[in-house]
Amino acid sequence: MQRSIKLSVFCGVSVDGFLARPDHKVDFLDTHEQEPHGYEEFYGSVDVVVIGRNTYQFVVSYGQWLYGKKPVVVLSSRPIDSSWIKNGVVEQMAGEPARIVAELEARGYRHAYIDGGVTIQRFLAAELIDRMVISYVPVLIGSGMPLFGPLPHDIQLRHVATRTYRGGLVQNEYQVAGAPKLAKKQTPTPPAKKKKGVAKKR
Repeated sequence: MQRSIKLSVFCGVSVDGFLARPDHKVDFLDTHEQEPHGYEEFYGSVDVVVIGRNTYQFVVSYGQWLYGKKPVVVLSSRPIDSSWIKNGVVEQMAGEPARIVAELEARGYRHAYIDGGVTIQRFLAAELIDRMVISYVPVLIGSGMPLFGPLPHDIQLRHVATRTYRGGLVQNEYQVAGAPKLAKKQTPTPPAKKKKGVAKKR
């Protein structure tokens, strides 16, 4: 199966694999010694963000819209209040990951940023994630919201790169081996030029 939209994960976690504390706080991700590690470039490459209701509620509690004018899809079966968001583009969807991806692809999106623990786990279990960039912050927090959860079977990863940054941050990039291949853009073949006939000498 081929599709034209790519799904990527770009996240920071503690060394013991937690995205957030049990109370949703992510203060441990900022060591005050970090340097840029590719997020801005990554975010500039995506054309839609997909988050779950829990991540959306965290953003609401933060009191500031973090996504600018980038289209954001919130996955929730219950209504959400987005009236407080100014100059943002927010839409609610519900359903299985495969249906969400089909809808995004039909709308012409080509690179989706999948964010939030439960959402990442659901899309991974459905074998829809293409790429993961995971930045490990040098701290152990013991409990919280894990990046990974139960899977129906093993998912093979291909290691792409490991990068280290000031402050002890270690970033691993993986390609998900079982993800559907991206459809290649078909370049139309130009019609063959007709050769001018050359009269043969008799």
